Order: sequence, then C-alpha cells, then structure tokens
Amino acid sequence: MPAWARYTILRLLLIIVPLVILMILFRKDYWPLWTIVSVIIGFSLSYIFLKGPREAMALELAERRAAGPVVKGDDADEDAEIEASERREDGAGN
Repeated sequence: MPAWARYTILRLLLIIVPLVILMILFRKDYWPLWTIVSVIIGFSLSYIFLKGPREAMALELAERRAAGPVVKGDDADEDAEIEASERREDGAGN
C-alpha cells in the first residue's frame, strides 16, 4: 500500500473514531460541535503519533518528484501537435 494511502487512512480514523465516541456519549443534536472537536483531536493525535507514516509519505513524494515526469509515448506526439498548432495560429495572425 502506498505511504500516502496508509497515512490518509490512519488520519481519517483518528478523526472518525473520536467523532463516533462523542456522538455516542453525548447528545447527537450537537454534531457540528462534535465534528469540530473530533477534527481538532484527530489533527493533534496525528501530529503526535503519525510521525513515521508522515515522513514515509513525504519521502515517497520527494522521490517521485525527483524522478521527473512520466512521459507516455503519445504525450510527446500531442505536445508536438499543440506546438505546431500554436505556430500556425501565430503565423496566420501576422
């Protein structure tokens, strides 16, 4: 599983679990308040406990960015066609 997916799932769990607990323990009429509280709790817990997955995700993203863009075979052809079309339009306008 990619690091970003693992980190996202863990972070969502750290928000959803407190929300469910608050909804069970207290009145459900205050769900907007419980949502805000659970988001604050989730962000705090993820900052404290998810340092490893966060760093793994950042490393994976940095490696992907350093590798450069992935160019498919037809991408180069499409870029060349777009550039040729722009040159024709510039030539027609002069």
